[in-house]
Amino acid sequence: MAMVGDLSLKFIGKEPICDLKKGVFGFPISSHRVSFSAGKLKNGRVRTGVCAVMKVGVENTEISRDLEKFEGVLGLDVVSEEELKEKGFLGLRKTKLVCTIGPACCSLDDLEKLALEGMNVARLNMCHNTREWHQNIQVVDHGAPSSVKAEDGSIWDFTTEKFEGSRPFTVQANYEGFSEGINVGDELVIDGGMATFEVVEKIGNDLRCKCTDPGLLLPRAKLSFWRDGRLVGRSDELPTLSTKDWSDIEFAISEGVDFIAMSFVKDADAVTHLKNYLTTKSSKSIKVLAKIESLEALHKLDEIVEASDGIMIARGDLGVEIPLEQIPTVQEEITHRCRKFNKPVIIASQLLESMVEYPTPTRAEVADVSEAVRQYADALMLSGESAIGPYGQKALSVLRMTSGRMELWSREENRESVLFENKLEASVPDKIAEQICNCAAGMANNLGLDAIFVYTRHGQMASLISRNRPNPPIFAFTNDSSTRMALNLQWGVTPIFIDLSDDMEANINRSINLVKTKGLIKDGDAVLVVSDIIPTSTAQTVFQSIQVKTVV
Repeated sequence: MAMVGDLSLKFIGKEPICDLKKGVFGFPISSHRVSFSAGKLKNGRVRTGVCAVMKVGVENTEISRDLEKFEGVLGLDVVSEEELKEKGFLGLRKTKLVCTIGPACCSLDDLEKLALEGMNVARLNMCHNTREWHQNIQVVDHGAPSSVKAEDGSIWDFTTEKFEGSRPFTVQANYEGFSEGINVGDELVIDGGMATFEVVEKIGNDLRCKCTDPGLLLPRAKLSFWRDGRLVGRSDELPTLSTKDWSDIEFAISEGVDFIAMSFVKDADAVTHLKNYLTTKSSKSIKVLAKIESLEALHKLDEIVEASDGIMIARGDLGVEIPLEQIPTVQEEITHRCRKFNKPVIIASQLLESMVEYPTPTRAEVADVSEAVRQYADALMLSGESAIGPYGQKALSVLRMTSGRMELWSREENRESVLFENKLEASVPDKIAEQICNCAAGMANNLGLDAIFVYTRHGQMASLISRNRPNPPIFAFTNDSSTRMALNLQWGVTPIFIDLSDDMEANINRSINLVKTKGLIKDGDAVLVVSDIIPTSTAQTVFQSIQVKTVV
């Protein structure tokens, strides 16, 4: 169970200040517009239409307002602002970075440093808090503050005895029945293969084991048992959500988290049950991410993806249940399915595992990160690297530099068509929105535009454009805080909170000029504008528009 918050961007301001005859703050703007609209007629049929292309000309006048007196401020994070100033719109990193907060990075100073290194989302793993450990999951702890090396041939005791501190070659199991059904000769695997032992003796409820594959034992590590090449376990008997989980969920609701990552998801019903519960308990829209970490979840992948608000691929635990050589193809397939259903996907577990101990990653780990970026995953996540490792900031820096470089290379090599051809099964208005967003992404690429500005109340069109992975970055302007939070996890989307009015020209001109005052957009930049804002005065159920605006 994990709770997630974001580091989104915010506009703080009052009423829009706009006069098309004078420009906005005196800046002249020209535009080209194609508007699409759809609505239901009285007979229930859907009305669609395409408005004519028009050009709005504005006189070139001097700035007539003192910008310093204007109360609207662009609350852009330092990292994104520096990237924009240094590299321009196309240099803005699109892959989101998630950091697990734990004992090694829980101070305000640590969190600030992670934010400055590019953290987009903070993950709170309840296993790294003072609450009791999950009693239905097999967890072991050697009691030392950092990792312990298990050498080849060394003998270790895995015991249910409770004691303070650490003992040589002794590991505590978190519940008494952990060894039930385990035989001499079975394999005990730590954290999906960090170290492997053979059970050589059973002593009551305890196990004596010989290390057959040396490696590191991390604090609070997970263990699994194997027999004749198959997993031994009782996962089918475990509830998806334990009593402790429900307690953590109540805590999460009270703290106003944005996402809850649900562990050990078996089917869509578990996800739906939690989403319905959150709807009744919280006025805020809390999204549910499903962790894919079992063979059973893979068998019901499509239904789980459809039911959830996003997916986390927990490769460490998943690698315990399926052959290691299948992990790369399974990861790519899950990522593709998430794009098919327009759900964000997080690649998690062991991205830079060596950096839990060392300040430099292996070249293979960097290649692994690059592959996840090449697959267009929405986000990459650090687990132990940031939560318990001493080099969390360096690990985050590696993710940031690697993802930025891989994005640039993929764009230059044009490795994949950006348009996503699979159609979502939805209502006719939703299908219209999807087609418009597909066209918008293609238009932005074909015209070589600098950025895409999306004005949205619920985030649908920003998400649909992100699904197409366009070259220009996507800036989503919304007046709904839950929408802003949710969009912060999606590829290439920078969500910005701003007051929105029915006057779309006012919304567009105000936001463009606020960005321009920060020096982040300049004369000659071309911005694609997409909107799904429905004027309160109209009876239409759907309204979408596309514009291309050139800043002059």
